[in-house]
Amino acid sequence: MTVHGRWSPLPPPGRLRTLALATLANTVGSGLWLAGAPLYLTRDVGLSAASVGLGLTLAGLLGLTAAVPLGGLADRRDPRTLRALLQLLQAAVAGAYLLVGSFPAFLVVAMLDALLTAGNLAVRAALVAAVGGPEGRVPAFATLRAVANLGIALGAGLAAFALAADTHLAYQVLVVGNAITYLVSAALLMRLPGYPPPARPATSGRARALRDRPFLAVSGASAVLALHATVLTLVVPLWTVSRTGAPPAVVSAVLLVNTSLTVLLAVRLARGADTAVPAAAAMRRAGLVLAVAMLLYAATTGTPAGPATGLLLLATAVYTVGDLWHGSAGAGLAYGLAAPESIGAYLGVDGVLAGLARAVGPALLTWAVLDGGVAGWCALALLFALVGLLVPTLTRRALAGGAGQPADDLPAPAPGAAARRRAAGRH
Repeated sequence: MTVHGRWSPLPPPGRLRTLALATLANTVGSGLWLAGAPLYLTRDVGLSAASVGLGLTLAGLLGLTAAVPLGGLADRRDPRTLRALLQLLQAAVAGAYLLVGSFPAFLVVAMLDALLTAGNLAVRAALVAAVGGPEGRVPAFATLRAVANLGIALGAGLAAFALAADTHLAYQVLVVGNAITYLVSAALLMRLPGYPPPARPATSGRARALRDRPFLAVSGASAVLALHATVLTLVVPLWTVSRTGAPPAVVSAVLLVNTSLTVLLAVRLARGADTAVPAAAAMRRAGLVLAVAMLLYAATTGTPAGPATGLLLLATAVYTVGDLWHGSAGAGLAYGLAAPESIGAYLGVDGVLAGLARAVGPALLTWAVLDGGVAGWCALALLFALVGLLVPTLTRRALAGGAGQPADDLPAPAPGAAARRRAAGRH
């Protein structure tokens, strides 16, 4: 499951390539919509920016409720067929944005969109596990992440034509284009073979995942580190234009550095995070590297254009390494600690926790950093470092209870703990 062409994130021909092409089609649409939706909804539909923000926040919170049920359904049904069906429904919902003419209509469509999106991510996790297998699912996850970044960049580039035209017809083409990408992705998914689910467990995978406290502790720690996504997409752009001497155009350069390095390094930095113990070590590295990146962003305070630009780009390169380690480690931990027959449900719970972090991130981090200044950056760096250092301990406790992988894979901190793990005897 290693990559690929030297300049391409696409894997060699096979099932993973088919899944990667489906992801590419889907994320081209994501790039179209992410770049074009704010202007379409405000300039063409006529909604206020505040109402769009409120609607998306409410929809995003509601969408989290779909992740665990649909993830659990993927444990009992073929995840390929289920994901293709969800993408057909997403195509219909994406097209329904053409009918939006008021805030209530927008809210209904946005909520349906968020429910399907959150549920589809949990189903995708089950499908990636089926395609990659136990040893290949984390490299497959990293490959798809690189492909997704490429797709979003391509979609955002295509959206620029509609935004430049700034006409009703151009925005309609953008909406239709997004809907079509879901159809293309669904058709590509159906080229994969079916993946019949394993024998159904005696207990509900959803209930088991929600009661698995050691798993919740590890996923919660990963979710805290997931706050870093808000740093790049919201805090750094606002910080750049308000607290540094760098020109506004640097914001685009920052995002370009992140996207380019993700495409180039995602698979390479995922190596070795296939099981829980090495994934926990990668998560520790991620927390420490993200902490360094926060301190570098803090160092841009009040600096003139040249030094500020250099520091921002350097900080973003460091940030991207931490981001990629966090992504692959999070996948390795979630897969490695999940009950094998309930991967969809467990990954759905993991997605809910990460989604909650994304929901609170904008308000929390804009207050902490934009109001707190350098002290806010330092507090965020300390949080990331401490959480990263805590993850290996939390992982050892989860595995001592029998989760994920053989106990022999763990370092033995003490004879008593090792004996307890051997007595647990679950792989």
